[in-house]
Amino acid sequence: MLKINLTIEGIPAILWGKPSNKLFIAVHGNMSSKDDATIVILSEEAIDKGYQVLSFDLPEHGDRKGEDYACKVQNCVSDLTAIAGYAQAISSNLSVFACSMGSYFSLLAYRDLPLEQCLFLSPVLNMERIIKNMMVWFNVSEDRLKAEKEIETPIGQTLYWDYYCYLKSHPIDTWNKPTAILYGSDDNLSEFNVVSEFVKRYHCKLQVLEHGEHYFHTDQQLRYYRQWLKDNISVQT
Repeated sequence: MLKINLTIEGIPAILWGKPSNKLFIAVHGNMSSKDDATIVILSEEAIDKGYQVLSFDLPEHGDRKGEDYACKVQNCVSDLTAIAGYAQAISSNLSVFACSMGSYFSLLAYRDLPLEQCLFLSPVLNMERIIKNMMVWFNVSEDRLKAEKEIETPIGQTLYWDYYCYLKSHPIDTWNKPTAILYGSDDNLSEFNVVSEFVKRYHCKLQVLEHGEHYFHTDQQLRYYRQWLKDNISVQT
């Protein structure tokens, strides 16, 4: 499989496969990177159907660990926008694959981008709700977060006031792309009622892996994921 490493406006990226007029932008999830197992499997299956795949590292992930550039929603949206600009320059037919929090960043950054299809794995679809849950878990009030600006949590995630404000002022209120979602029934981060509500509201396809987790990583989960890709990556001329 052809694999070209490149940098797009300072963002480490990989272009998988031979040149094609069909391209998937691949957005990884938390604690992941541009060449993790889900991205490799996506690339194999998409290339088999005539696509290229463009993956990249989100801030504080992969080759960007140690950079003074936080993985905040506003930074991620800026990066996704830069990646889309490059993708549009090399392909006339764009699709998106996104995992976990990468799905949420895609909803924000790509709402107005013409996309042929979107594939979401274990998507985070309401980041504000997740952050509010974390604030409850760790007894952090809005007033405290506003005063302190940044608060480290025992699970290694930092709560940011500007991140929280961005989410509140940028609601997900439109999504008109053909979208298929793969979700694990034992997902402990993305609540099923949030996923179900999104599916109904925006007429998405939903497939649920019984006993699947938020992080698809076992051999069985990855085999199921690969078959889902085979079934859902559209063949276009």
